[in-house]
Amino acid sequence: MAVSLSPNSLPGGSPLPNPPPQAGEGAMVKGACSDLRDAGSLCESHIRPKIRIATCSLAGCFGCHMSLLDIDEKLLDLLELVEFNRSPLTDIKHCGPCDVGIVEGGVCNAENVHVLKEFRKHCKVLVAMGACAITGGLPAMRNNIDLWDCFQEVYLYEGGLEGGQIPNDPELPLPFDKVHPIYEVVKVDYFLPGCPPSADAIWHFLTELLAGREPGVTGKQLHFD
Repeated sequence: MAVSLSPNSLPGGSPLPNPPPQAGEGAMVKGACSDLRDAGSLCESHIRPKIRIATCSLAGCFGCHMSLLDIDEKLLDLLELVEFNRSPLTDIKHCGPCDVGIVEGGVCNAENVHVLKEFRKHCKVLVAMGACAITGGLPAMRNNIDLWDCFQEVYLYEGGLEGGQIPNDPELPLPFDKVHPIYEVVKVDYFLPGCPPSADAIWHFLTELLAGREPGVTGKQLHFD
């Protein structure tokens, strides 16, 4: 069954009627595979172009991307099936037309919204990878604290600071009062839970998705630090 999540505008916005699936024992990660089947699952014909994948990290720690790299030598097998567009792995700055977009991290500022909407516009399938993208994760722990109080604590009152000042450069992205999961901004097709998802879970998820099957993660594959 496809997961269909309606976007809300930021900042603010009412809670969605259909929240993302809870990460837990036997959690299933579901979405629609038809676009990938059309793109050529697992290169049934060597003439077909490779599946194009883009990845990005928003308000997160890059832990999910590190876990992606932890699939180690299987990256070589993956590169037989896909090519990476925008990604920290390629240093391409803007997302072109892609089959799959993978997003790590939540939404904490205006730049995050811009990047996320660019991904949704150019990617046929969008995947929320990791706890921060799915729920806001650790960055969302500040949601119950006034934003100005956070700035003062970090830039003015932190021990060891001398002559501290709160950044006020017009080129800095506008911060939001709260950190939002990405499904509150755009439609998400799949959720891959974990903090971070294990390398095995990412490998299993991607290969199932590229094969045109509904990917699922079992209890043994779920990973939360």
